Amino acid sequence: MTTTTAEPTNWSPLQKVAFRYFALLFLLYIFFNPNGVLPYTDSLSDHYLLPFHSLVPWIGKHVLRLAKPITIFTNGSGDTTYDYVTLLLMAFLAAVGAVIWSVTGRNTPHYNKLLYWLTVVIRYYAGITMVTYGSIKIIKLQFPSPSLYSLQEPLGDMSPMGLAWNYLGYSTGFNYFAGIAELSTGLLLFFRKTTALGAIMLLVVAGNIMAINYCYDVPVKLLSTALVAIALFLIVRDSRRLLNFFFLNKDAQPSNLTPHRFKTRWKNITLTLVKYVLIAYTLVGTFISIIPVAAKYGDNAPKPPLYGVYKVESFVQNKDTLPPLTTDTTRWAKMIVSYPGGAQVKLMNDSTKFYAFKPDTIKHKITAYTYADTTHKYNLTYAMQSPDILLLAGKWGKDTVHIRLRKLNPAKSRLISRGFHWVNEYPLNR
Repeated sequence: MTTTTAEPTNWSPLQKVAFRYFALLFLLYIFFNPNGVLPYTDSLSDHYLLPFHSLVPWIGKHVLRLAKPITIFTNGSGDTTYDYVTLLLMAFLAAVGAVIWSVTGRNTPHYNKLLYWLTVVIRYYAGITMVTYGSIKIIKLQFPSPSLYSLQEPLGDMSPMGLAWNYLGYSTGFNYFAGIAELSTGLLLFFRKTTALGAIMLLVVAGNIMAINYCYDVPVKLLSTALVAIALFLIVRDSRRLLNFFFLNKDAQPSNLTPHRFKTRWKNITLTLVKYVLIAYTLVGTFISIIPVAAKYGDNAPKPPLYGVYKVESFVQNKDTLPPLTTDTTRWAKMIVSYPGGAQVKLMNDSTKFYAFKPDTIKHKITAYTYADTTHKYNLTYAMQSPDILLLAGKWGKDTVHIRLRKLNPAKSRLISRGFHWVNEYPLNR
């Protein structure tokens, strides 16, 4: 007969206080950061979090005495000042709640049942998050291949996050590897018997994400740290067994995985049904939602008109042909059309300007303007003299311009053309 590790019937005071605090902290974190793990939770959170858009800035101004008011809330960055002050608010509320709970529940011998259900909540939160992360890597949507602009951008001009995104996006194989690891982690966390393995994988995978976010200044530091904290919390329960197995070469008794069930049979059946519907919804729904997005914005998305990198061969401004002097701040050096609706113009002095760029393929006209000033439009006509020669003419600001550009082949860049080699005769391939 197999002996399992019994649930303790008397917790120490420290264990009870720690549980109360972390239970409240994790639940508050999920409340403030639903992260779309359940259907419509993001839309719902937009409403119930609205009062905190007034409370948190008030705390920043009157309690923390911040030098600048909080005007930016959670957006594409999860590391705004608002998010950090909200985290401080969560920690404070969890501490106050733990104190009150410790006073009112001082005679409670243990929280085995509450621990079980808290574990269910946080492992599903982490699991669904990891399934989403893994899916957008397998579809190769999170890390697209280096854009035409990135291929022309000097390494020293990249942001740390831009460097990381190009590094990760370069390899489709690495995206599959990372995506499968994250997807597998999420799936393991959905089931009691594989929770320990899922938690270990979560610590490794989320720890790697956290390290990238910290070391490359990616603004998702708080969420990745929360996932690591969840992994550690899940591992703590099996810490003695893992220590015996991995380090002390001792017997590790099986963990007690007996579920805490309702007394009524229909409730247990309903709970099981909800579980598998949620898992199916997460898997199928995630892929159904991101595949169309990948088709529109991913590596294989339709390319915009005039897509390519163009080197300026001649630049005539007001009937004067401008020589290619590196001190010139008006003459173009290159034009890059990488994304729909936008273009980058690299000037001779190595500076880059970004424009909204809208070609009309029927009239062969281009309307362009800066993102800072949408009222002043630049109007050009274009013609493809040959497959690799583009001619532009018209008004660019107050000047009349005639520009001849030659289309380059980015596939010839070493990063793209180098390829993969099983055999390398030299230690370095620079």
